[in-house]
Amino acid sequence: MKILANDGISKDAVAALEKAGFSVSTTKVNQEQLIDHINKENIAALLVRSATTARKDMIDACPGLKLIGRGGVGMDNIDVDYARGKGLHVINTPGASSQSVAELVIGTMFSLSRDLFHSHRNMPVSGEKDFEVLKKKYGKGQELRGKTVGIVGFGRIGQSVASYALGCGMKVIAIDLYTNPVEIKVPIVGHGDVKIMITPKKELMEIIGELDYISLHVPKQPNGAAVLGEAELAKTKKGVILVNAARGGVINEDALLKAIESGQVRAAGLDVFEKEPTPRKDLLVSEKIASTPHIGAATDEAQDRIGIELAEQIINLLK
Repeated sequence: MKILANDGISKDAVAALEKAGFSVSTTKVNQEQLIDHINKENIAALLVRSATTARKDMIDACPGLKLIGRGGVGMDNIDVDYARGKGLHVINTPGASSQSVAELVIGTMFSLSRDLFHSHRNMPVSGEKDFEVLKKKYGKGQELRGKTVGIVGFGRIGQSVASYALGCGMKVIAIDLYTNPVEIKVPIVGHGDVKIMITPKKELMEIIGELDYISLHVPKQPNGAAVLGEAELAKTKKGVILVNAARGGVINEDALLKAIESGQVRAAGLDVFEKEPTPRKDLLVSEKIASTPHIGAATDEAQDRIGIELAEQIINLLK
């Protein structure tokens, strides 16, 4: 059986699949040529990340396809229900990247709180002649310890963010419609885990004005509406810091720029954008927005876990 990992997969995963008798290709095939390639090469399983889509036209045009796998959590680039209705297995790896995404979120919070992202841009350009000017400009930071973070969406990634935030001395408020009370473990190396029970709130707007930081970990809404739009941003605490490492469109980008311009939002970290892979220029050049190119899960450790988890599922389902 042939597997096409069109957006890549770890070497350990390839080895595990080949040991189980599969043939694995990691050659990138352009989206426009993908249907022909799948049929010509008799591909049984297609593995994707965020770059490749698997829509109804592909599913209908590739009768030999048995499985579609998403390396990561969100599957909005796959017509999941349609594929399953056609008898295909559709799998993902919801837990493998949680820690990596959480570390990006916490790192972005630190960076935004001290203007590190913009200082790192300007120091090489003008630090030699404008040192005192830049020192004054970036000398109004704030600490995370003692601040309140709202984690919107309290699945695996949100819970991992909570663990790091608690370790930093932050107050954590979780917002989730479906999650029951959750025990969060804060590992202390050499001393075991500190365990803290968190009961999520169900309504963001009830507590949005209390939050110094907001981190988003929810999918796009079924109706296409943003979780944080103009009305929601107007109710935030003045000077709030936002991080979106979930999906583009979860924050309304027009409303975000207006809120930053007015000072309602102090700064934002965006790892995802509405128009990937061609995000808006005004977001990228803003002095108050720290941008990364959708790299939340892009660590060596996460990619190893993602690959192995995919391999194990494929072997269980197709062998």
